[in-house]
Amino acid sequence: MKMRIGSSLFIVASLVLGLLSLKGTALSREGRPTQDSAGRESFIVSTSWLDQHLHDSSLVLIQVGAKDDYDAGHIPGARFLSLQDISTPESSALTLELPPTDQLVSAFERLGVSDGSHIVLCFAGERVTPAGRTFMTLDSLGLGSQASILDGGLEAWRKEGRPVTKDIPSVTPGSFTPHARPGTVVDAAWVHAHLNQPGVDILDARTPEYYSGKDAGGHPRAGHIPGANNIPFTSLVDDSNHFKSATALAEMFRAAGVKPGDQVVTYCHIGLQASLLYFTARSLGYDVHLYDGSWEDWSARKDLPIIGQDGKLSEK
Repeated sequence: MKMRIGSSLFIVASLVLGLLSLKGTALSREGRPTQDSAGRESFIVSTSWLDQHLHDSSLVLIQVGAKDDYDAGHIPGARFLSLQDISTPESSALTLELPPTDQLVSAFERLGVSDGSHIVLCFAGERVTPAGRTFMTLDSLGLGSQASILDGGLEAWRKEGRPVTKDIPSVTPGSFTPHARPGTVVDAAWVHAHLNQPGVDILDARTPEYYSGKDAGGHPRAGHIPGANNIPFTSLVDDSNHFKSATALAEMFRAAGVKPGDQVVTYCHIGLQASLLYFTARSLGYDVHLYDGSWEDWSARKDLPIIGQDGKLSEK
């Protein structure tokens, strides 16, 4: 009798665990996709997933980029965000720096973002980087785990014949408590202090001609930060602006010398392209930072070393 009762309890427990397991492979309680073994699904969502969850009460869909693109037609319910809304004024010393937290909170609350929101970021045309920049900004506020990028963006949605509209949605302002992550953005002093430090990998997101120093890109000096390896932001997506597979992306990081458990810091010209590399590193599970001043800041600082086109270290 004891054996029979024990067997019954085992069967019931197994069935309960099985049901919980099946539930976990589909969606989380909030309707967000659960993470796969690489932790990617919560960061990248497909057009089919968005179509199924477009009317979820927790969903906040934001199209980032140019207002003209948004006005020409957007996914129903999408709200518009300009990078200027979440950046310092153009008159600032450096381009595209993060502004004070209260300005960021106001910008996102205006779009309906609240503590329980799942934020999906959409880009238009070929410009994936604004979505990466917005994700990094949300991550700095502690909302990165609640944010995703729509794979392929608006063009993928259109190509599949899904609906677009010019209607502007009525938005109820949201309310959320920021939980700032101070290490999200680092400065030149932090980067300089960690040059050639084991376990800290500096990644340059610019295309090869700028990394090599062949082209200065309009900056005072040409080249790259000593010890930095190059993963061009253009290599992260395919020709249709879908992110490459987790396996392919992980191999890029491995080839650039990044090892499991390493810290990653990304930079580019002004911190825009590097934000997409930041997003990719985050989606792969790395502890990642963005050097927001990027080459605009570093190249102008004659006290900071560079590797020039000749491959040699220069202190000037």
